[in-house]
Amino acid sequence: MTSALVLLSGGLDSATTLAMARAAGFECYAISFAYGQRHHVELEAAKAIARNFSVIEHRVVPIDLSSFGGSALTDNAIDVPDACEQPADGIPVTYVPARNTVFLSLALAWSEVLGVRDIFIGVTAVDYSGYPDCRPEFIRAFITMANLATRAGVEGDEFTIHTPLIDLSKADIIERGLSLGVDYRQTVSCYQPNDQGEACGRCDSCRLRREGFAQISVADPTRYAPA
Repeated sequence: MTSALVLLSGGLDSATTLAMARAAGFECYAISFAYGQRHHVELEAAKAIARNFSVIEHRVVPIDLSSFGGSALTDNAIDVPDACEQPADGIPVTYVPARNTVFLSLALAWSEVLGVRDIFIGVTAVDYSGYPDCRPEFIRAFITMANLATRAGVEGDEFTIHTPLIDLSKADIIERGLSLGVDYRQTVSCYQPNDQGEACGRCDSCRLRREGFAQISVADPTRYAPA
């Protein structure tokens, strides 16, 4: 059986991506990042999801993007806006500079060591918050770079980056995940959950998640903090 490496944040999208990779016949490794984000409850969620899907190995890699700041997710001086405060266009303050570039680069390094040539990432260009590193053109450019910058690539053993959610809405993603046995109670999507893992219910990520469940008439299993 072919192996793949899945980027696993602990959120709804990455959990679904892992389930889809398994359903496609891959044995999976998983990689998560302690990158200086506001909270670590999503990493605990990632560990639970990885166990549920019997990954070969799950690594949590420490990096410190908070050293640079520049994002509401890594800089406590920048407030996470409520969904109603998000700009109608432009790139929001929850964008973390170069995050997916860094994450994919580290996933690429481990993949090359493992001999794995299939990498899965749960980016979506439909229900997303305007992040430039979630677009198809970014993924295509990264694949080109990956196969130019690695020994495996230049020797003809090329990498493929799979983005199975790229054209799916949040409702579509949830439907697909439910059909594959994803327990969304375990996932954490909120930008600022409390220490118990309860979602704020106000940020843009909470809005997208809540609307996704509503659109398919499925009860939202998210644990929200008391208002």
